[in-house]
Amino acid sequence: MRKLRNPASVGLAGLVLIVSVACGGGPTTLPAAVSTPTCSNASAPHKAHVVVQHQSGVTTDRCVGFATDKEAAADLMAASGIDFKTQHFSFGDAACAIDGEPKSFDTCLPQGAPYWALWTATAGGPWQMAQTGFADVKLGDGDALGWRYTPQSETNPSPPPAAKK
Repeated sequence: MRKLRNPASVGLAGLVLIVSVACGGGPTTLPAAVSTPTCSNASAPHKAHVVVQHQSGVTTDRCVGFATDKEAAADLMAASGIDFKTQHFSFGDAACAIDGEPKSFDTCLPQGAPYWALWTATAGGPWQMAQTGFADVKLGDGDALGWRYTPQSETNPSPPPAAKK
């Protein structure tokens, strides 16, 4: 989500524009702000969130609209625009890289390295660590899919922040 700038930090370009307008130079009205959709496929009847928390703590939260009662996690990830790479294992599909973390990898889920822990939350409920592989996860209206890049040493991984509704 884009943060609004503090009016006190308009910067030199904004100050020049304000002074120019106030002194009679340049346009007398400011251009309208360009609005961005708050949810991809916003007109769809159902919505779910994808929350990705990097090891640094930086978090991305994307709303995704869909038409079916339940939507596959892979389809939600693809519609969210968040880049992800997976690999199939005996337990199911696992995330190797999400949103550029790690930047590169030779082995998915290398021993001793951080990994992408998968969480789900049903509409308004708390995060629950997924008990299945990524490919088996389906979400409904109001649900959330959460990823947290978790250090291998963390014995009780904490979930990502709650989805912004």
